[in-house]
Amino acid sequence: MTNQEWTERYTGALMNTFGPPKLVLTRGRGAHVWDEDGTEYVDLLGGIAVNSLGHAHPALLEAVTGQLGTLGHISNFFASEPQVRLAERLLDLVGRVASDTERIETPGRVFFANSGAEANEAAFKLTRRTGRTHVVAAQGGFHGRTMGALALTSKEAYRTPFEPLPGDVTFVPYGDAEALAAAVTDETAAILLEPIQGEAGVVIPPDGYLAAARAIATEHGALLWLDEVQTGIGRTGRWFAHQKPGAGEVTPDIVTVAKGLAGGIPIGACIGLGAAATLFEPGNHGTTFGGNPVACAAALAVIDTIEADGLLEHVTVLGHKLRDGLAANPRVTEVRGEGLLIGLDLATESSADVAAAALAHGFIVNNPTPARIRLAPPLVLTQDDADAFLAAWPAILDEAMGATTP
Repeated sequence: MTNQEWTERYTGALMNTFGPPKLVLTRGRGAHVWDEDGTEYVDLLGGIAVNSLGHAHPALLEAVTGQLGTLGHISNFFASEPQVRLAERLLDLVGRVASDTERIETPGRVFFANSGAEANEAAFKLTRRTGRTHVVAAQGGFHGRTMGALALTSKEAYRTPFEPLPGDVTFVPYGDAEALAAAVTDETAAILLEPIQGEAGVVIPPDGYLAAARAIATEHGALLWLDEVQTGIGRTGRWFAHQKPGAGEVTPDIVTVAKGLAGGIPIGACIGLGAAATLFEPGNHGTTFGGNPVACAAALAVIDTIEADGLLEHVTVLGHKLRDGLAANPRVTEVRGEGLLIGLDLATESSADVAAAALAHGFIVNNPTPARIRLAPPLVLTQDDADAFLAAWPAILDEAMGATTP
């Protein structure tokens, strides 16, 4: 069947939450995917920062099939070796600083869920265990579409159809430490921030912002909660984006992670550090599928592969190359990002046309806002694929924006 035929079946069978699909994909390998018509594309979105090892990676295949052949699902009445090992690895990674020569020794515990939204739901409930209800979050932030996660997300188009939403949430401008300090009180349960805002188009805060947030939270006895759902597990060239060299010591109380953690197998994690690690007690929260052996085995394979293949350094070097190449075109007014999380601003509000032109040239990119493009390719993206995209970039902009656009 063709893309068009499958799309017609899709629209007749699935709820219209996403609109019609751009393509119907059939297979992938590395950073490449093929659609039902046999056309090949370089996947520069990676399932929205999910497919950290790309498609059909042998380490992920071996881990998932091997675990399924041993133990697939158990309830939360029982534990499994992959679950325990993954929790320990995540606590180890959160405790590392960028150089890996020093460690932030903070005891912690992990709650496993199935997605970023569920990890954030768990964290939201965790903040309530402080006895406070007020949360300060950032404008432009995105934390998921469940009712609790949505209450923490500022975008009116997402929120309005479902109000009233739970919680007492104050939104402040992202990156403005003074506004943050003015909003947090002794009744605030938590400050919630993304180290880099992904859905807003890859927005990076000023240096020292997270350190200021840590100090503000500490002053008022509030928790510092960092949403690393999109930025965690090597995406920025570090295990977690908040572990930035020279940013000052930022030890959060809660870290949430998902997306790239298991390379495409659904998983999420709420990591509590210090006192936050013991706020949940039996009966406070739960999940049927969270922490299942298959997802945990997949996540362990992803972490092992990132370490063994030196992907943190690869992501850092290739990210610099991509950002420099994209910024060289005068129709691009700004390029931001770290590692392989890249956002750029266009001279006109033509991001939808740019994304469509890129697709026609065989590259999958994302347009999160009318004038912004976002890239979040697999961490295994090759130098050749990056070079091919940069070579095609001027022609993509010519088709979408016109050759004379300033």
